[in-house]
Amino acid sequence: MNVGQAAEQAGLPVKTVRYYADIGLVEPMGRSDAGYRLYGEGEVSKLTFIRRARAFDFSVKDCRELLGLYEDKTRSSKDVKKIALKRLAEIDEKLSELQKLRDELARVAHECHGDNRPDCPILDSFSS
Repeated sequence: MNVGQAAEQAGLPVKTVRYYADIGLVEPMGRSDAGYRLYGEGEVSKLTFIRRARAFDFSVKDCRELLGLYEDKTRSSKDVKKIALKRLAEIDEKLSELQKLRDELARVAHECHGDNRPDCPILDSFSS
């Protein structure tokens, strides 16, 4: 199948599939006589795998490592779990930061009268 068909099956934009090929993450199985990239079911499975991993905000580097583990049938699941737990810790940290931002914004929004006066605790908090 061509790149457009592979992209559609994997749920990715064509540009992303081309990018993954360009960086060697998921290479096409070959090229047509006209030079177009050709993909098979195996490549589409890898593209789908990466799309799902990226949905968890794994980096391209992490996706490369996860894909390598996915393809390695002699892998140890502890290696996969280690990567997942690292990402989970990063998500927890980001959630904590977002909660702090939310709490601060809620506080200053509550302090703002929201009337016609020019003074605004929200803008004041941004400048301090």
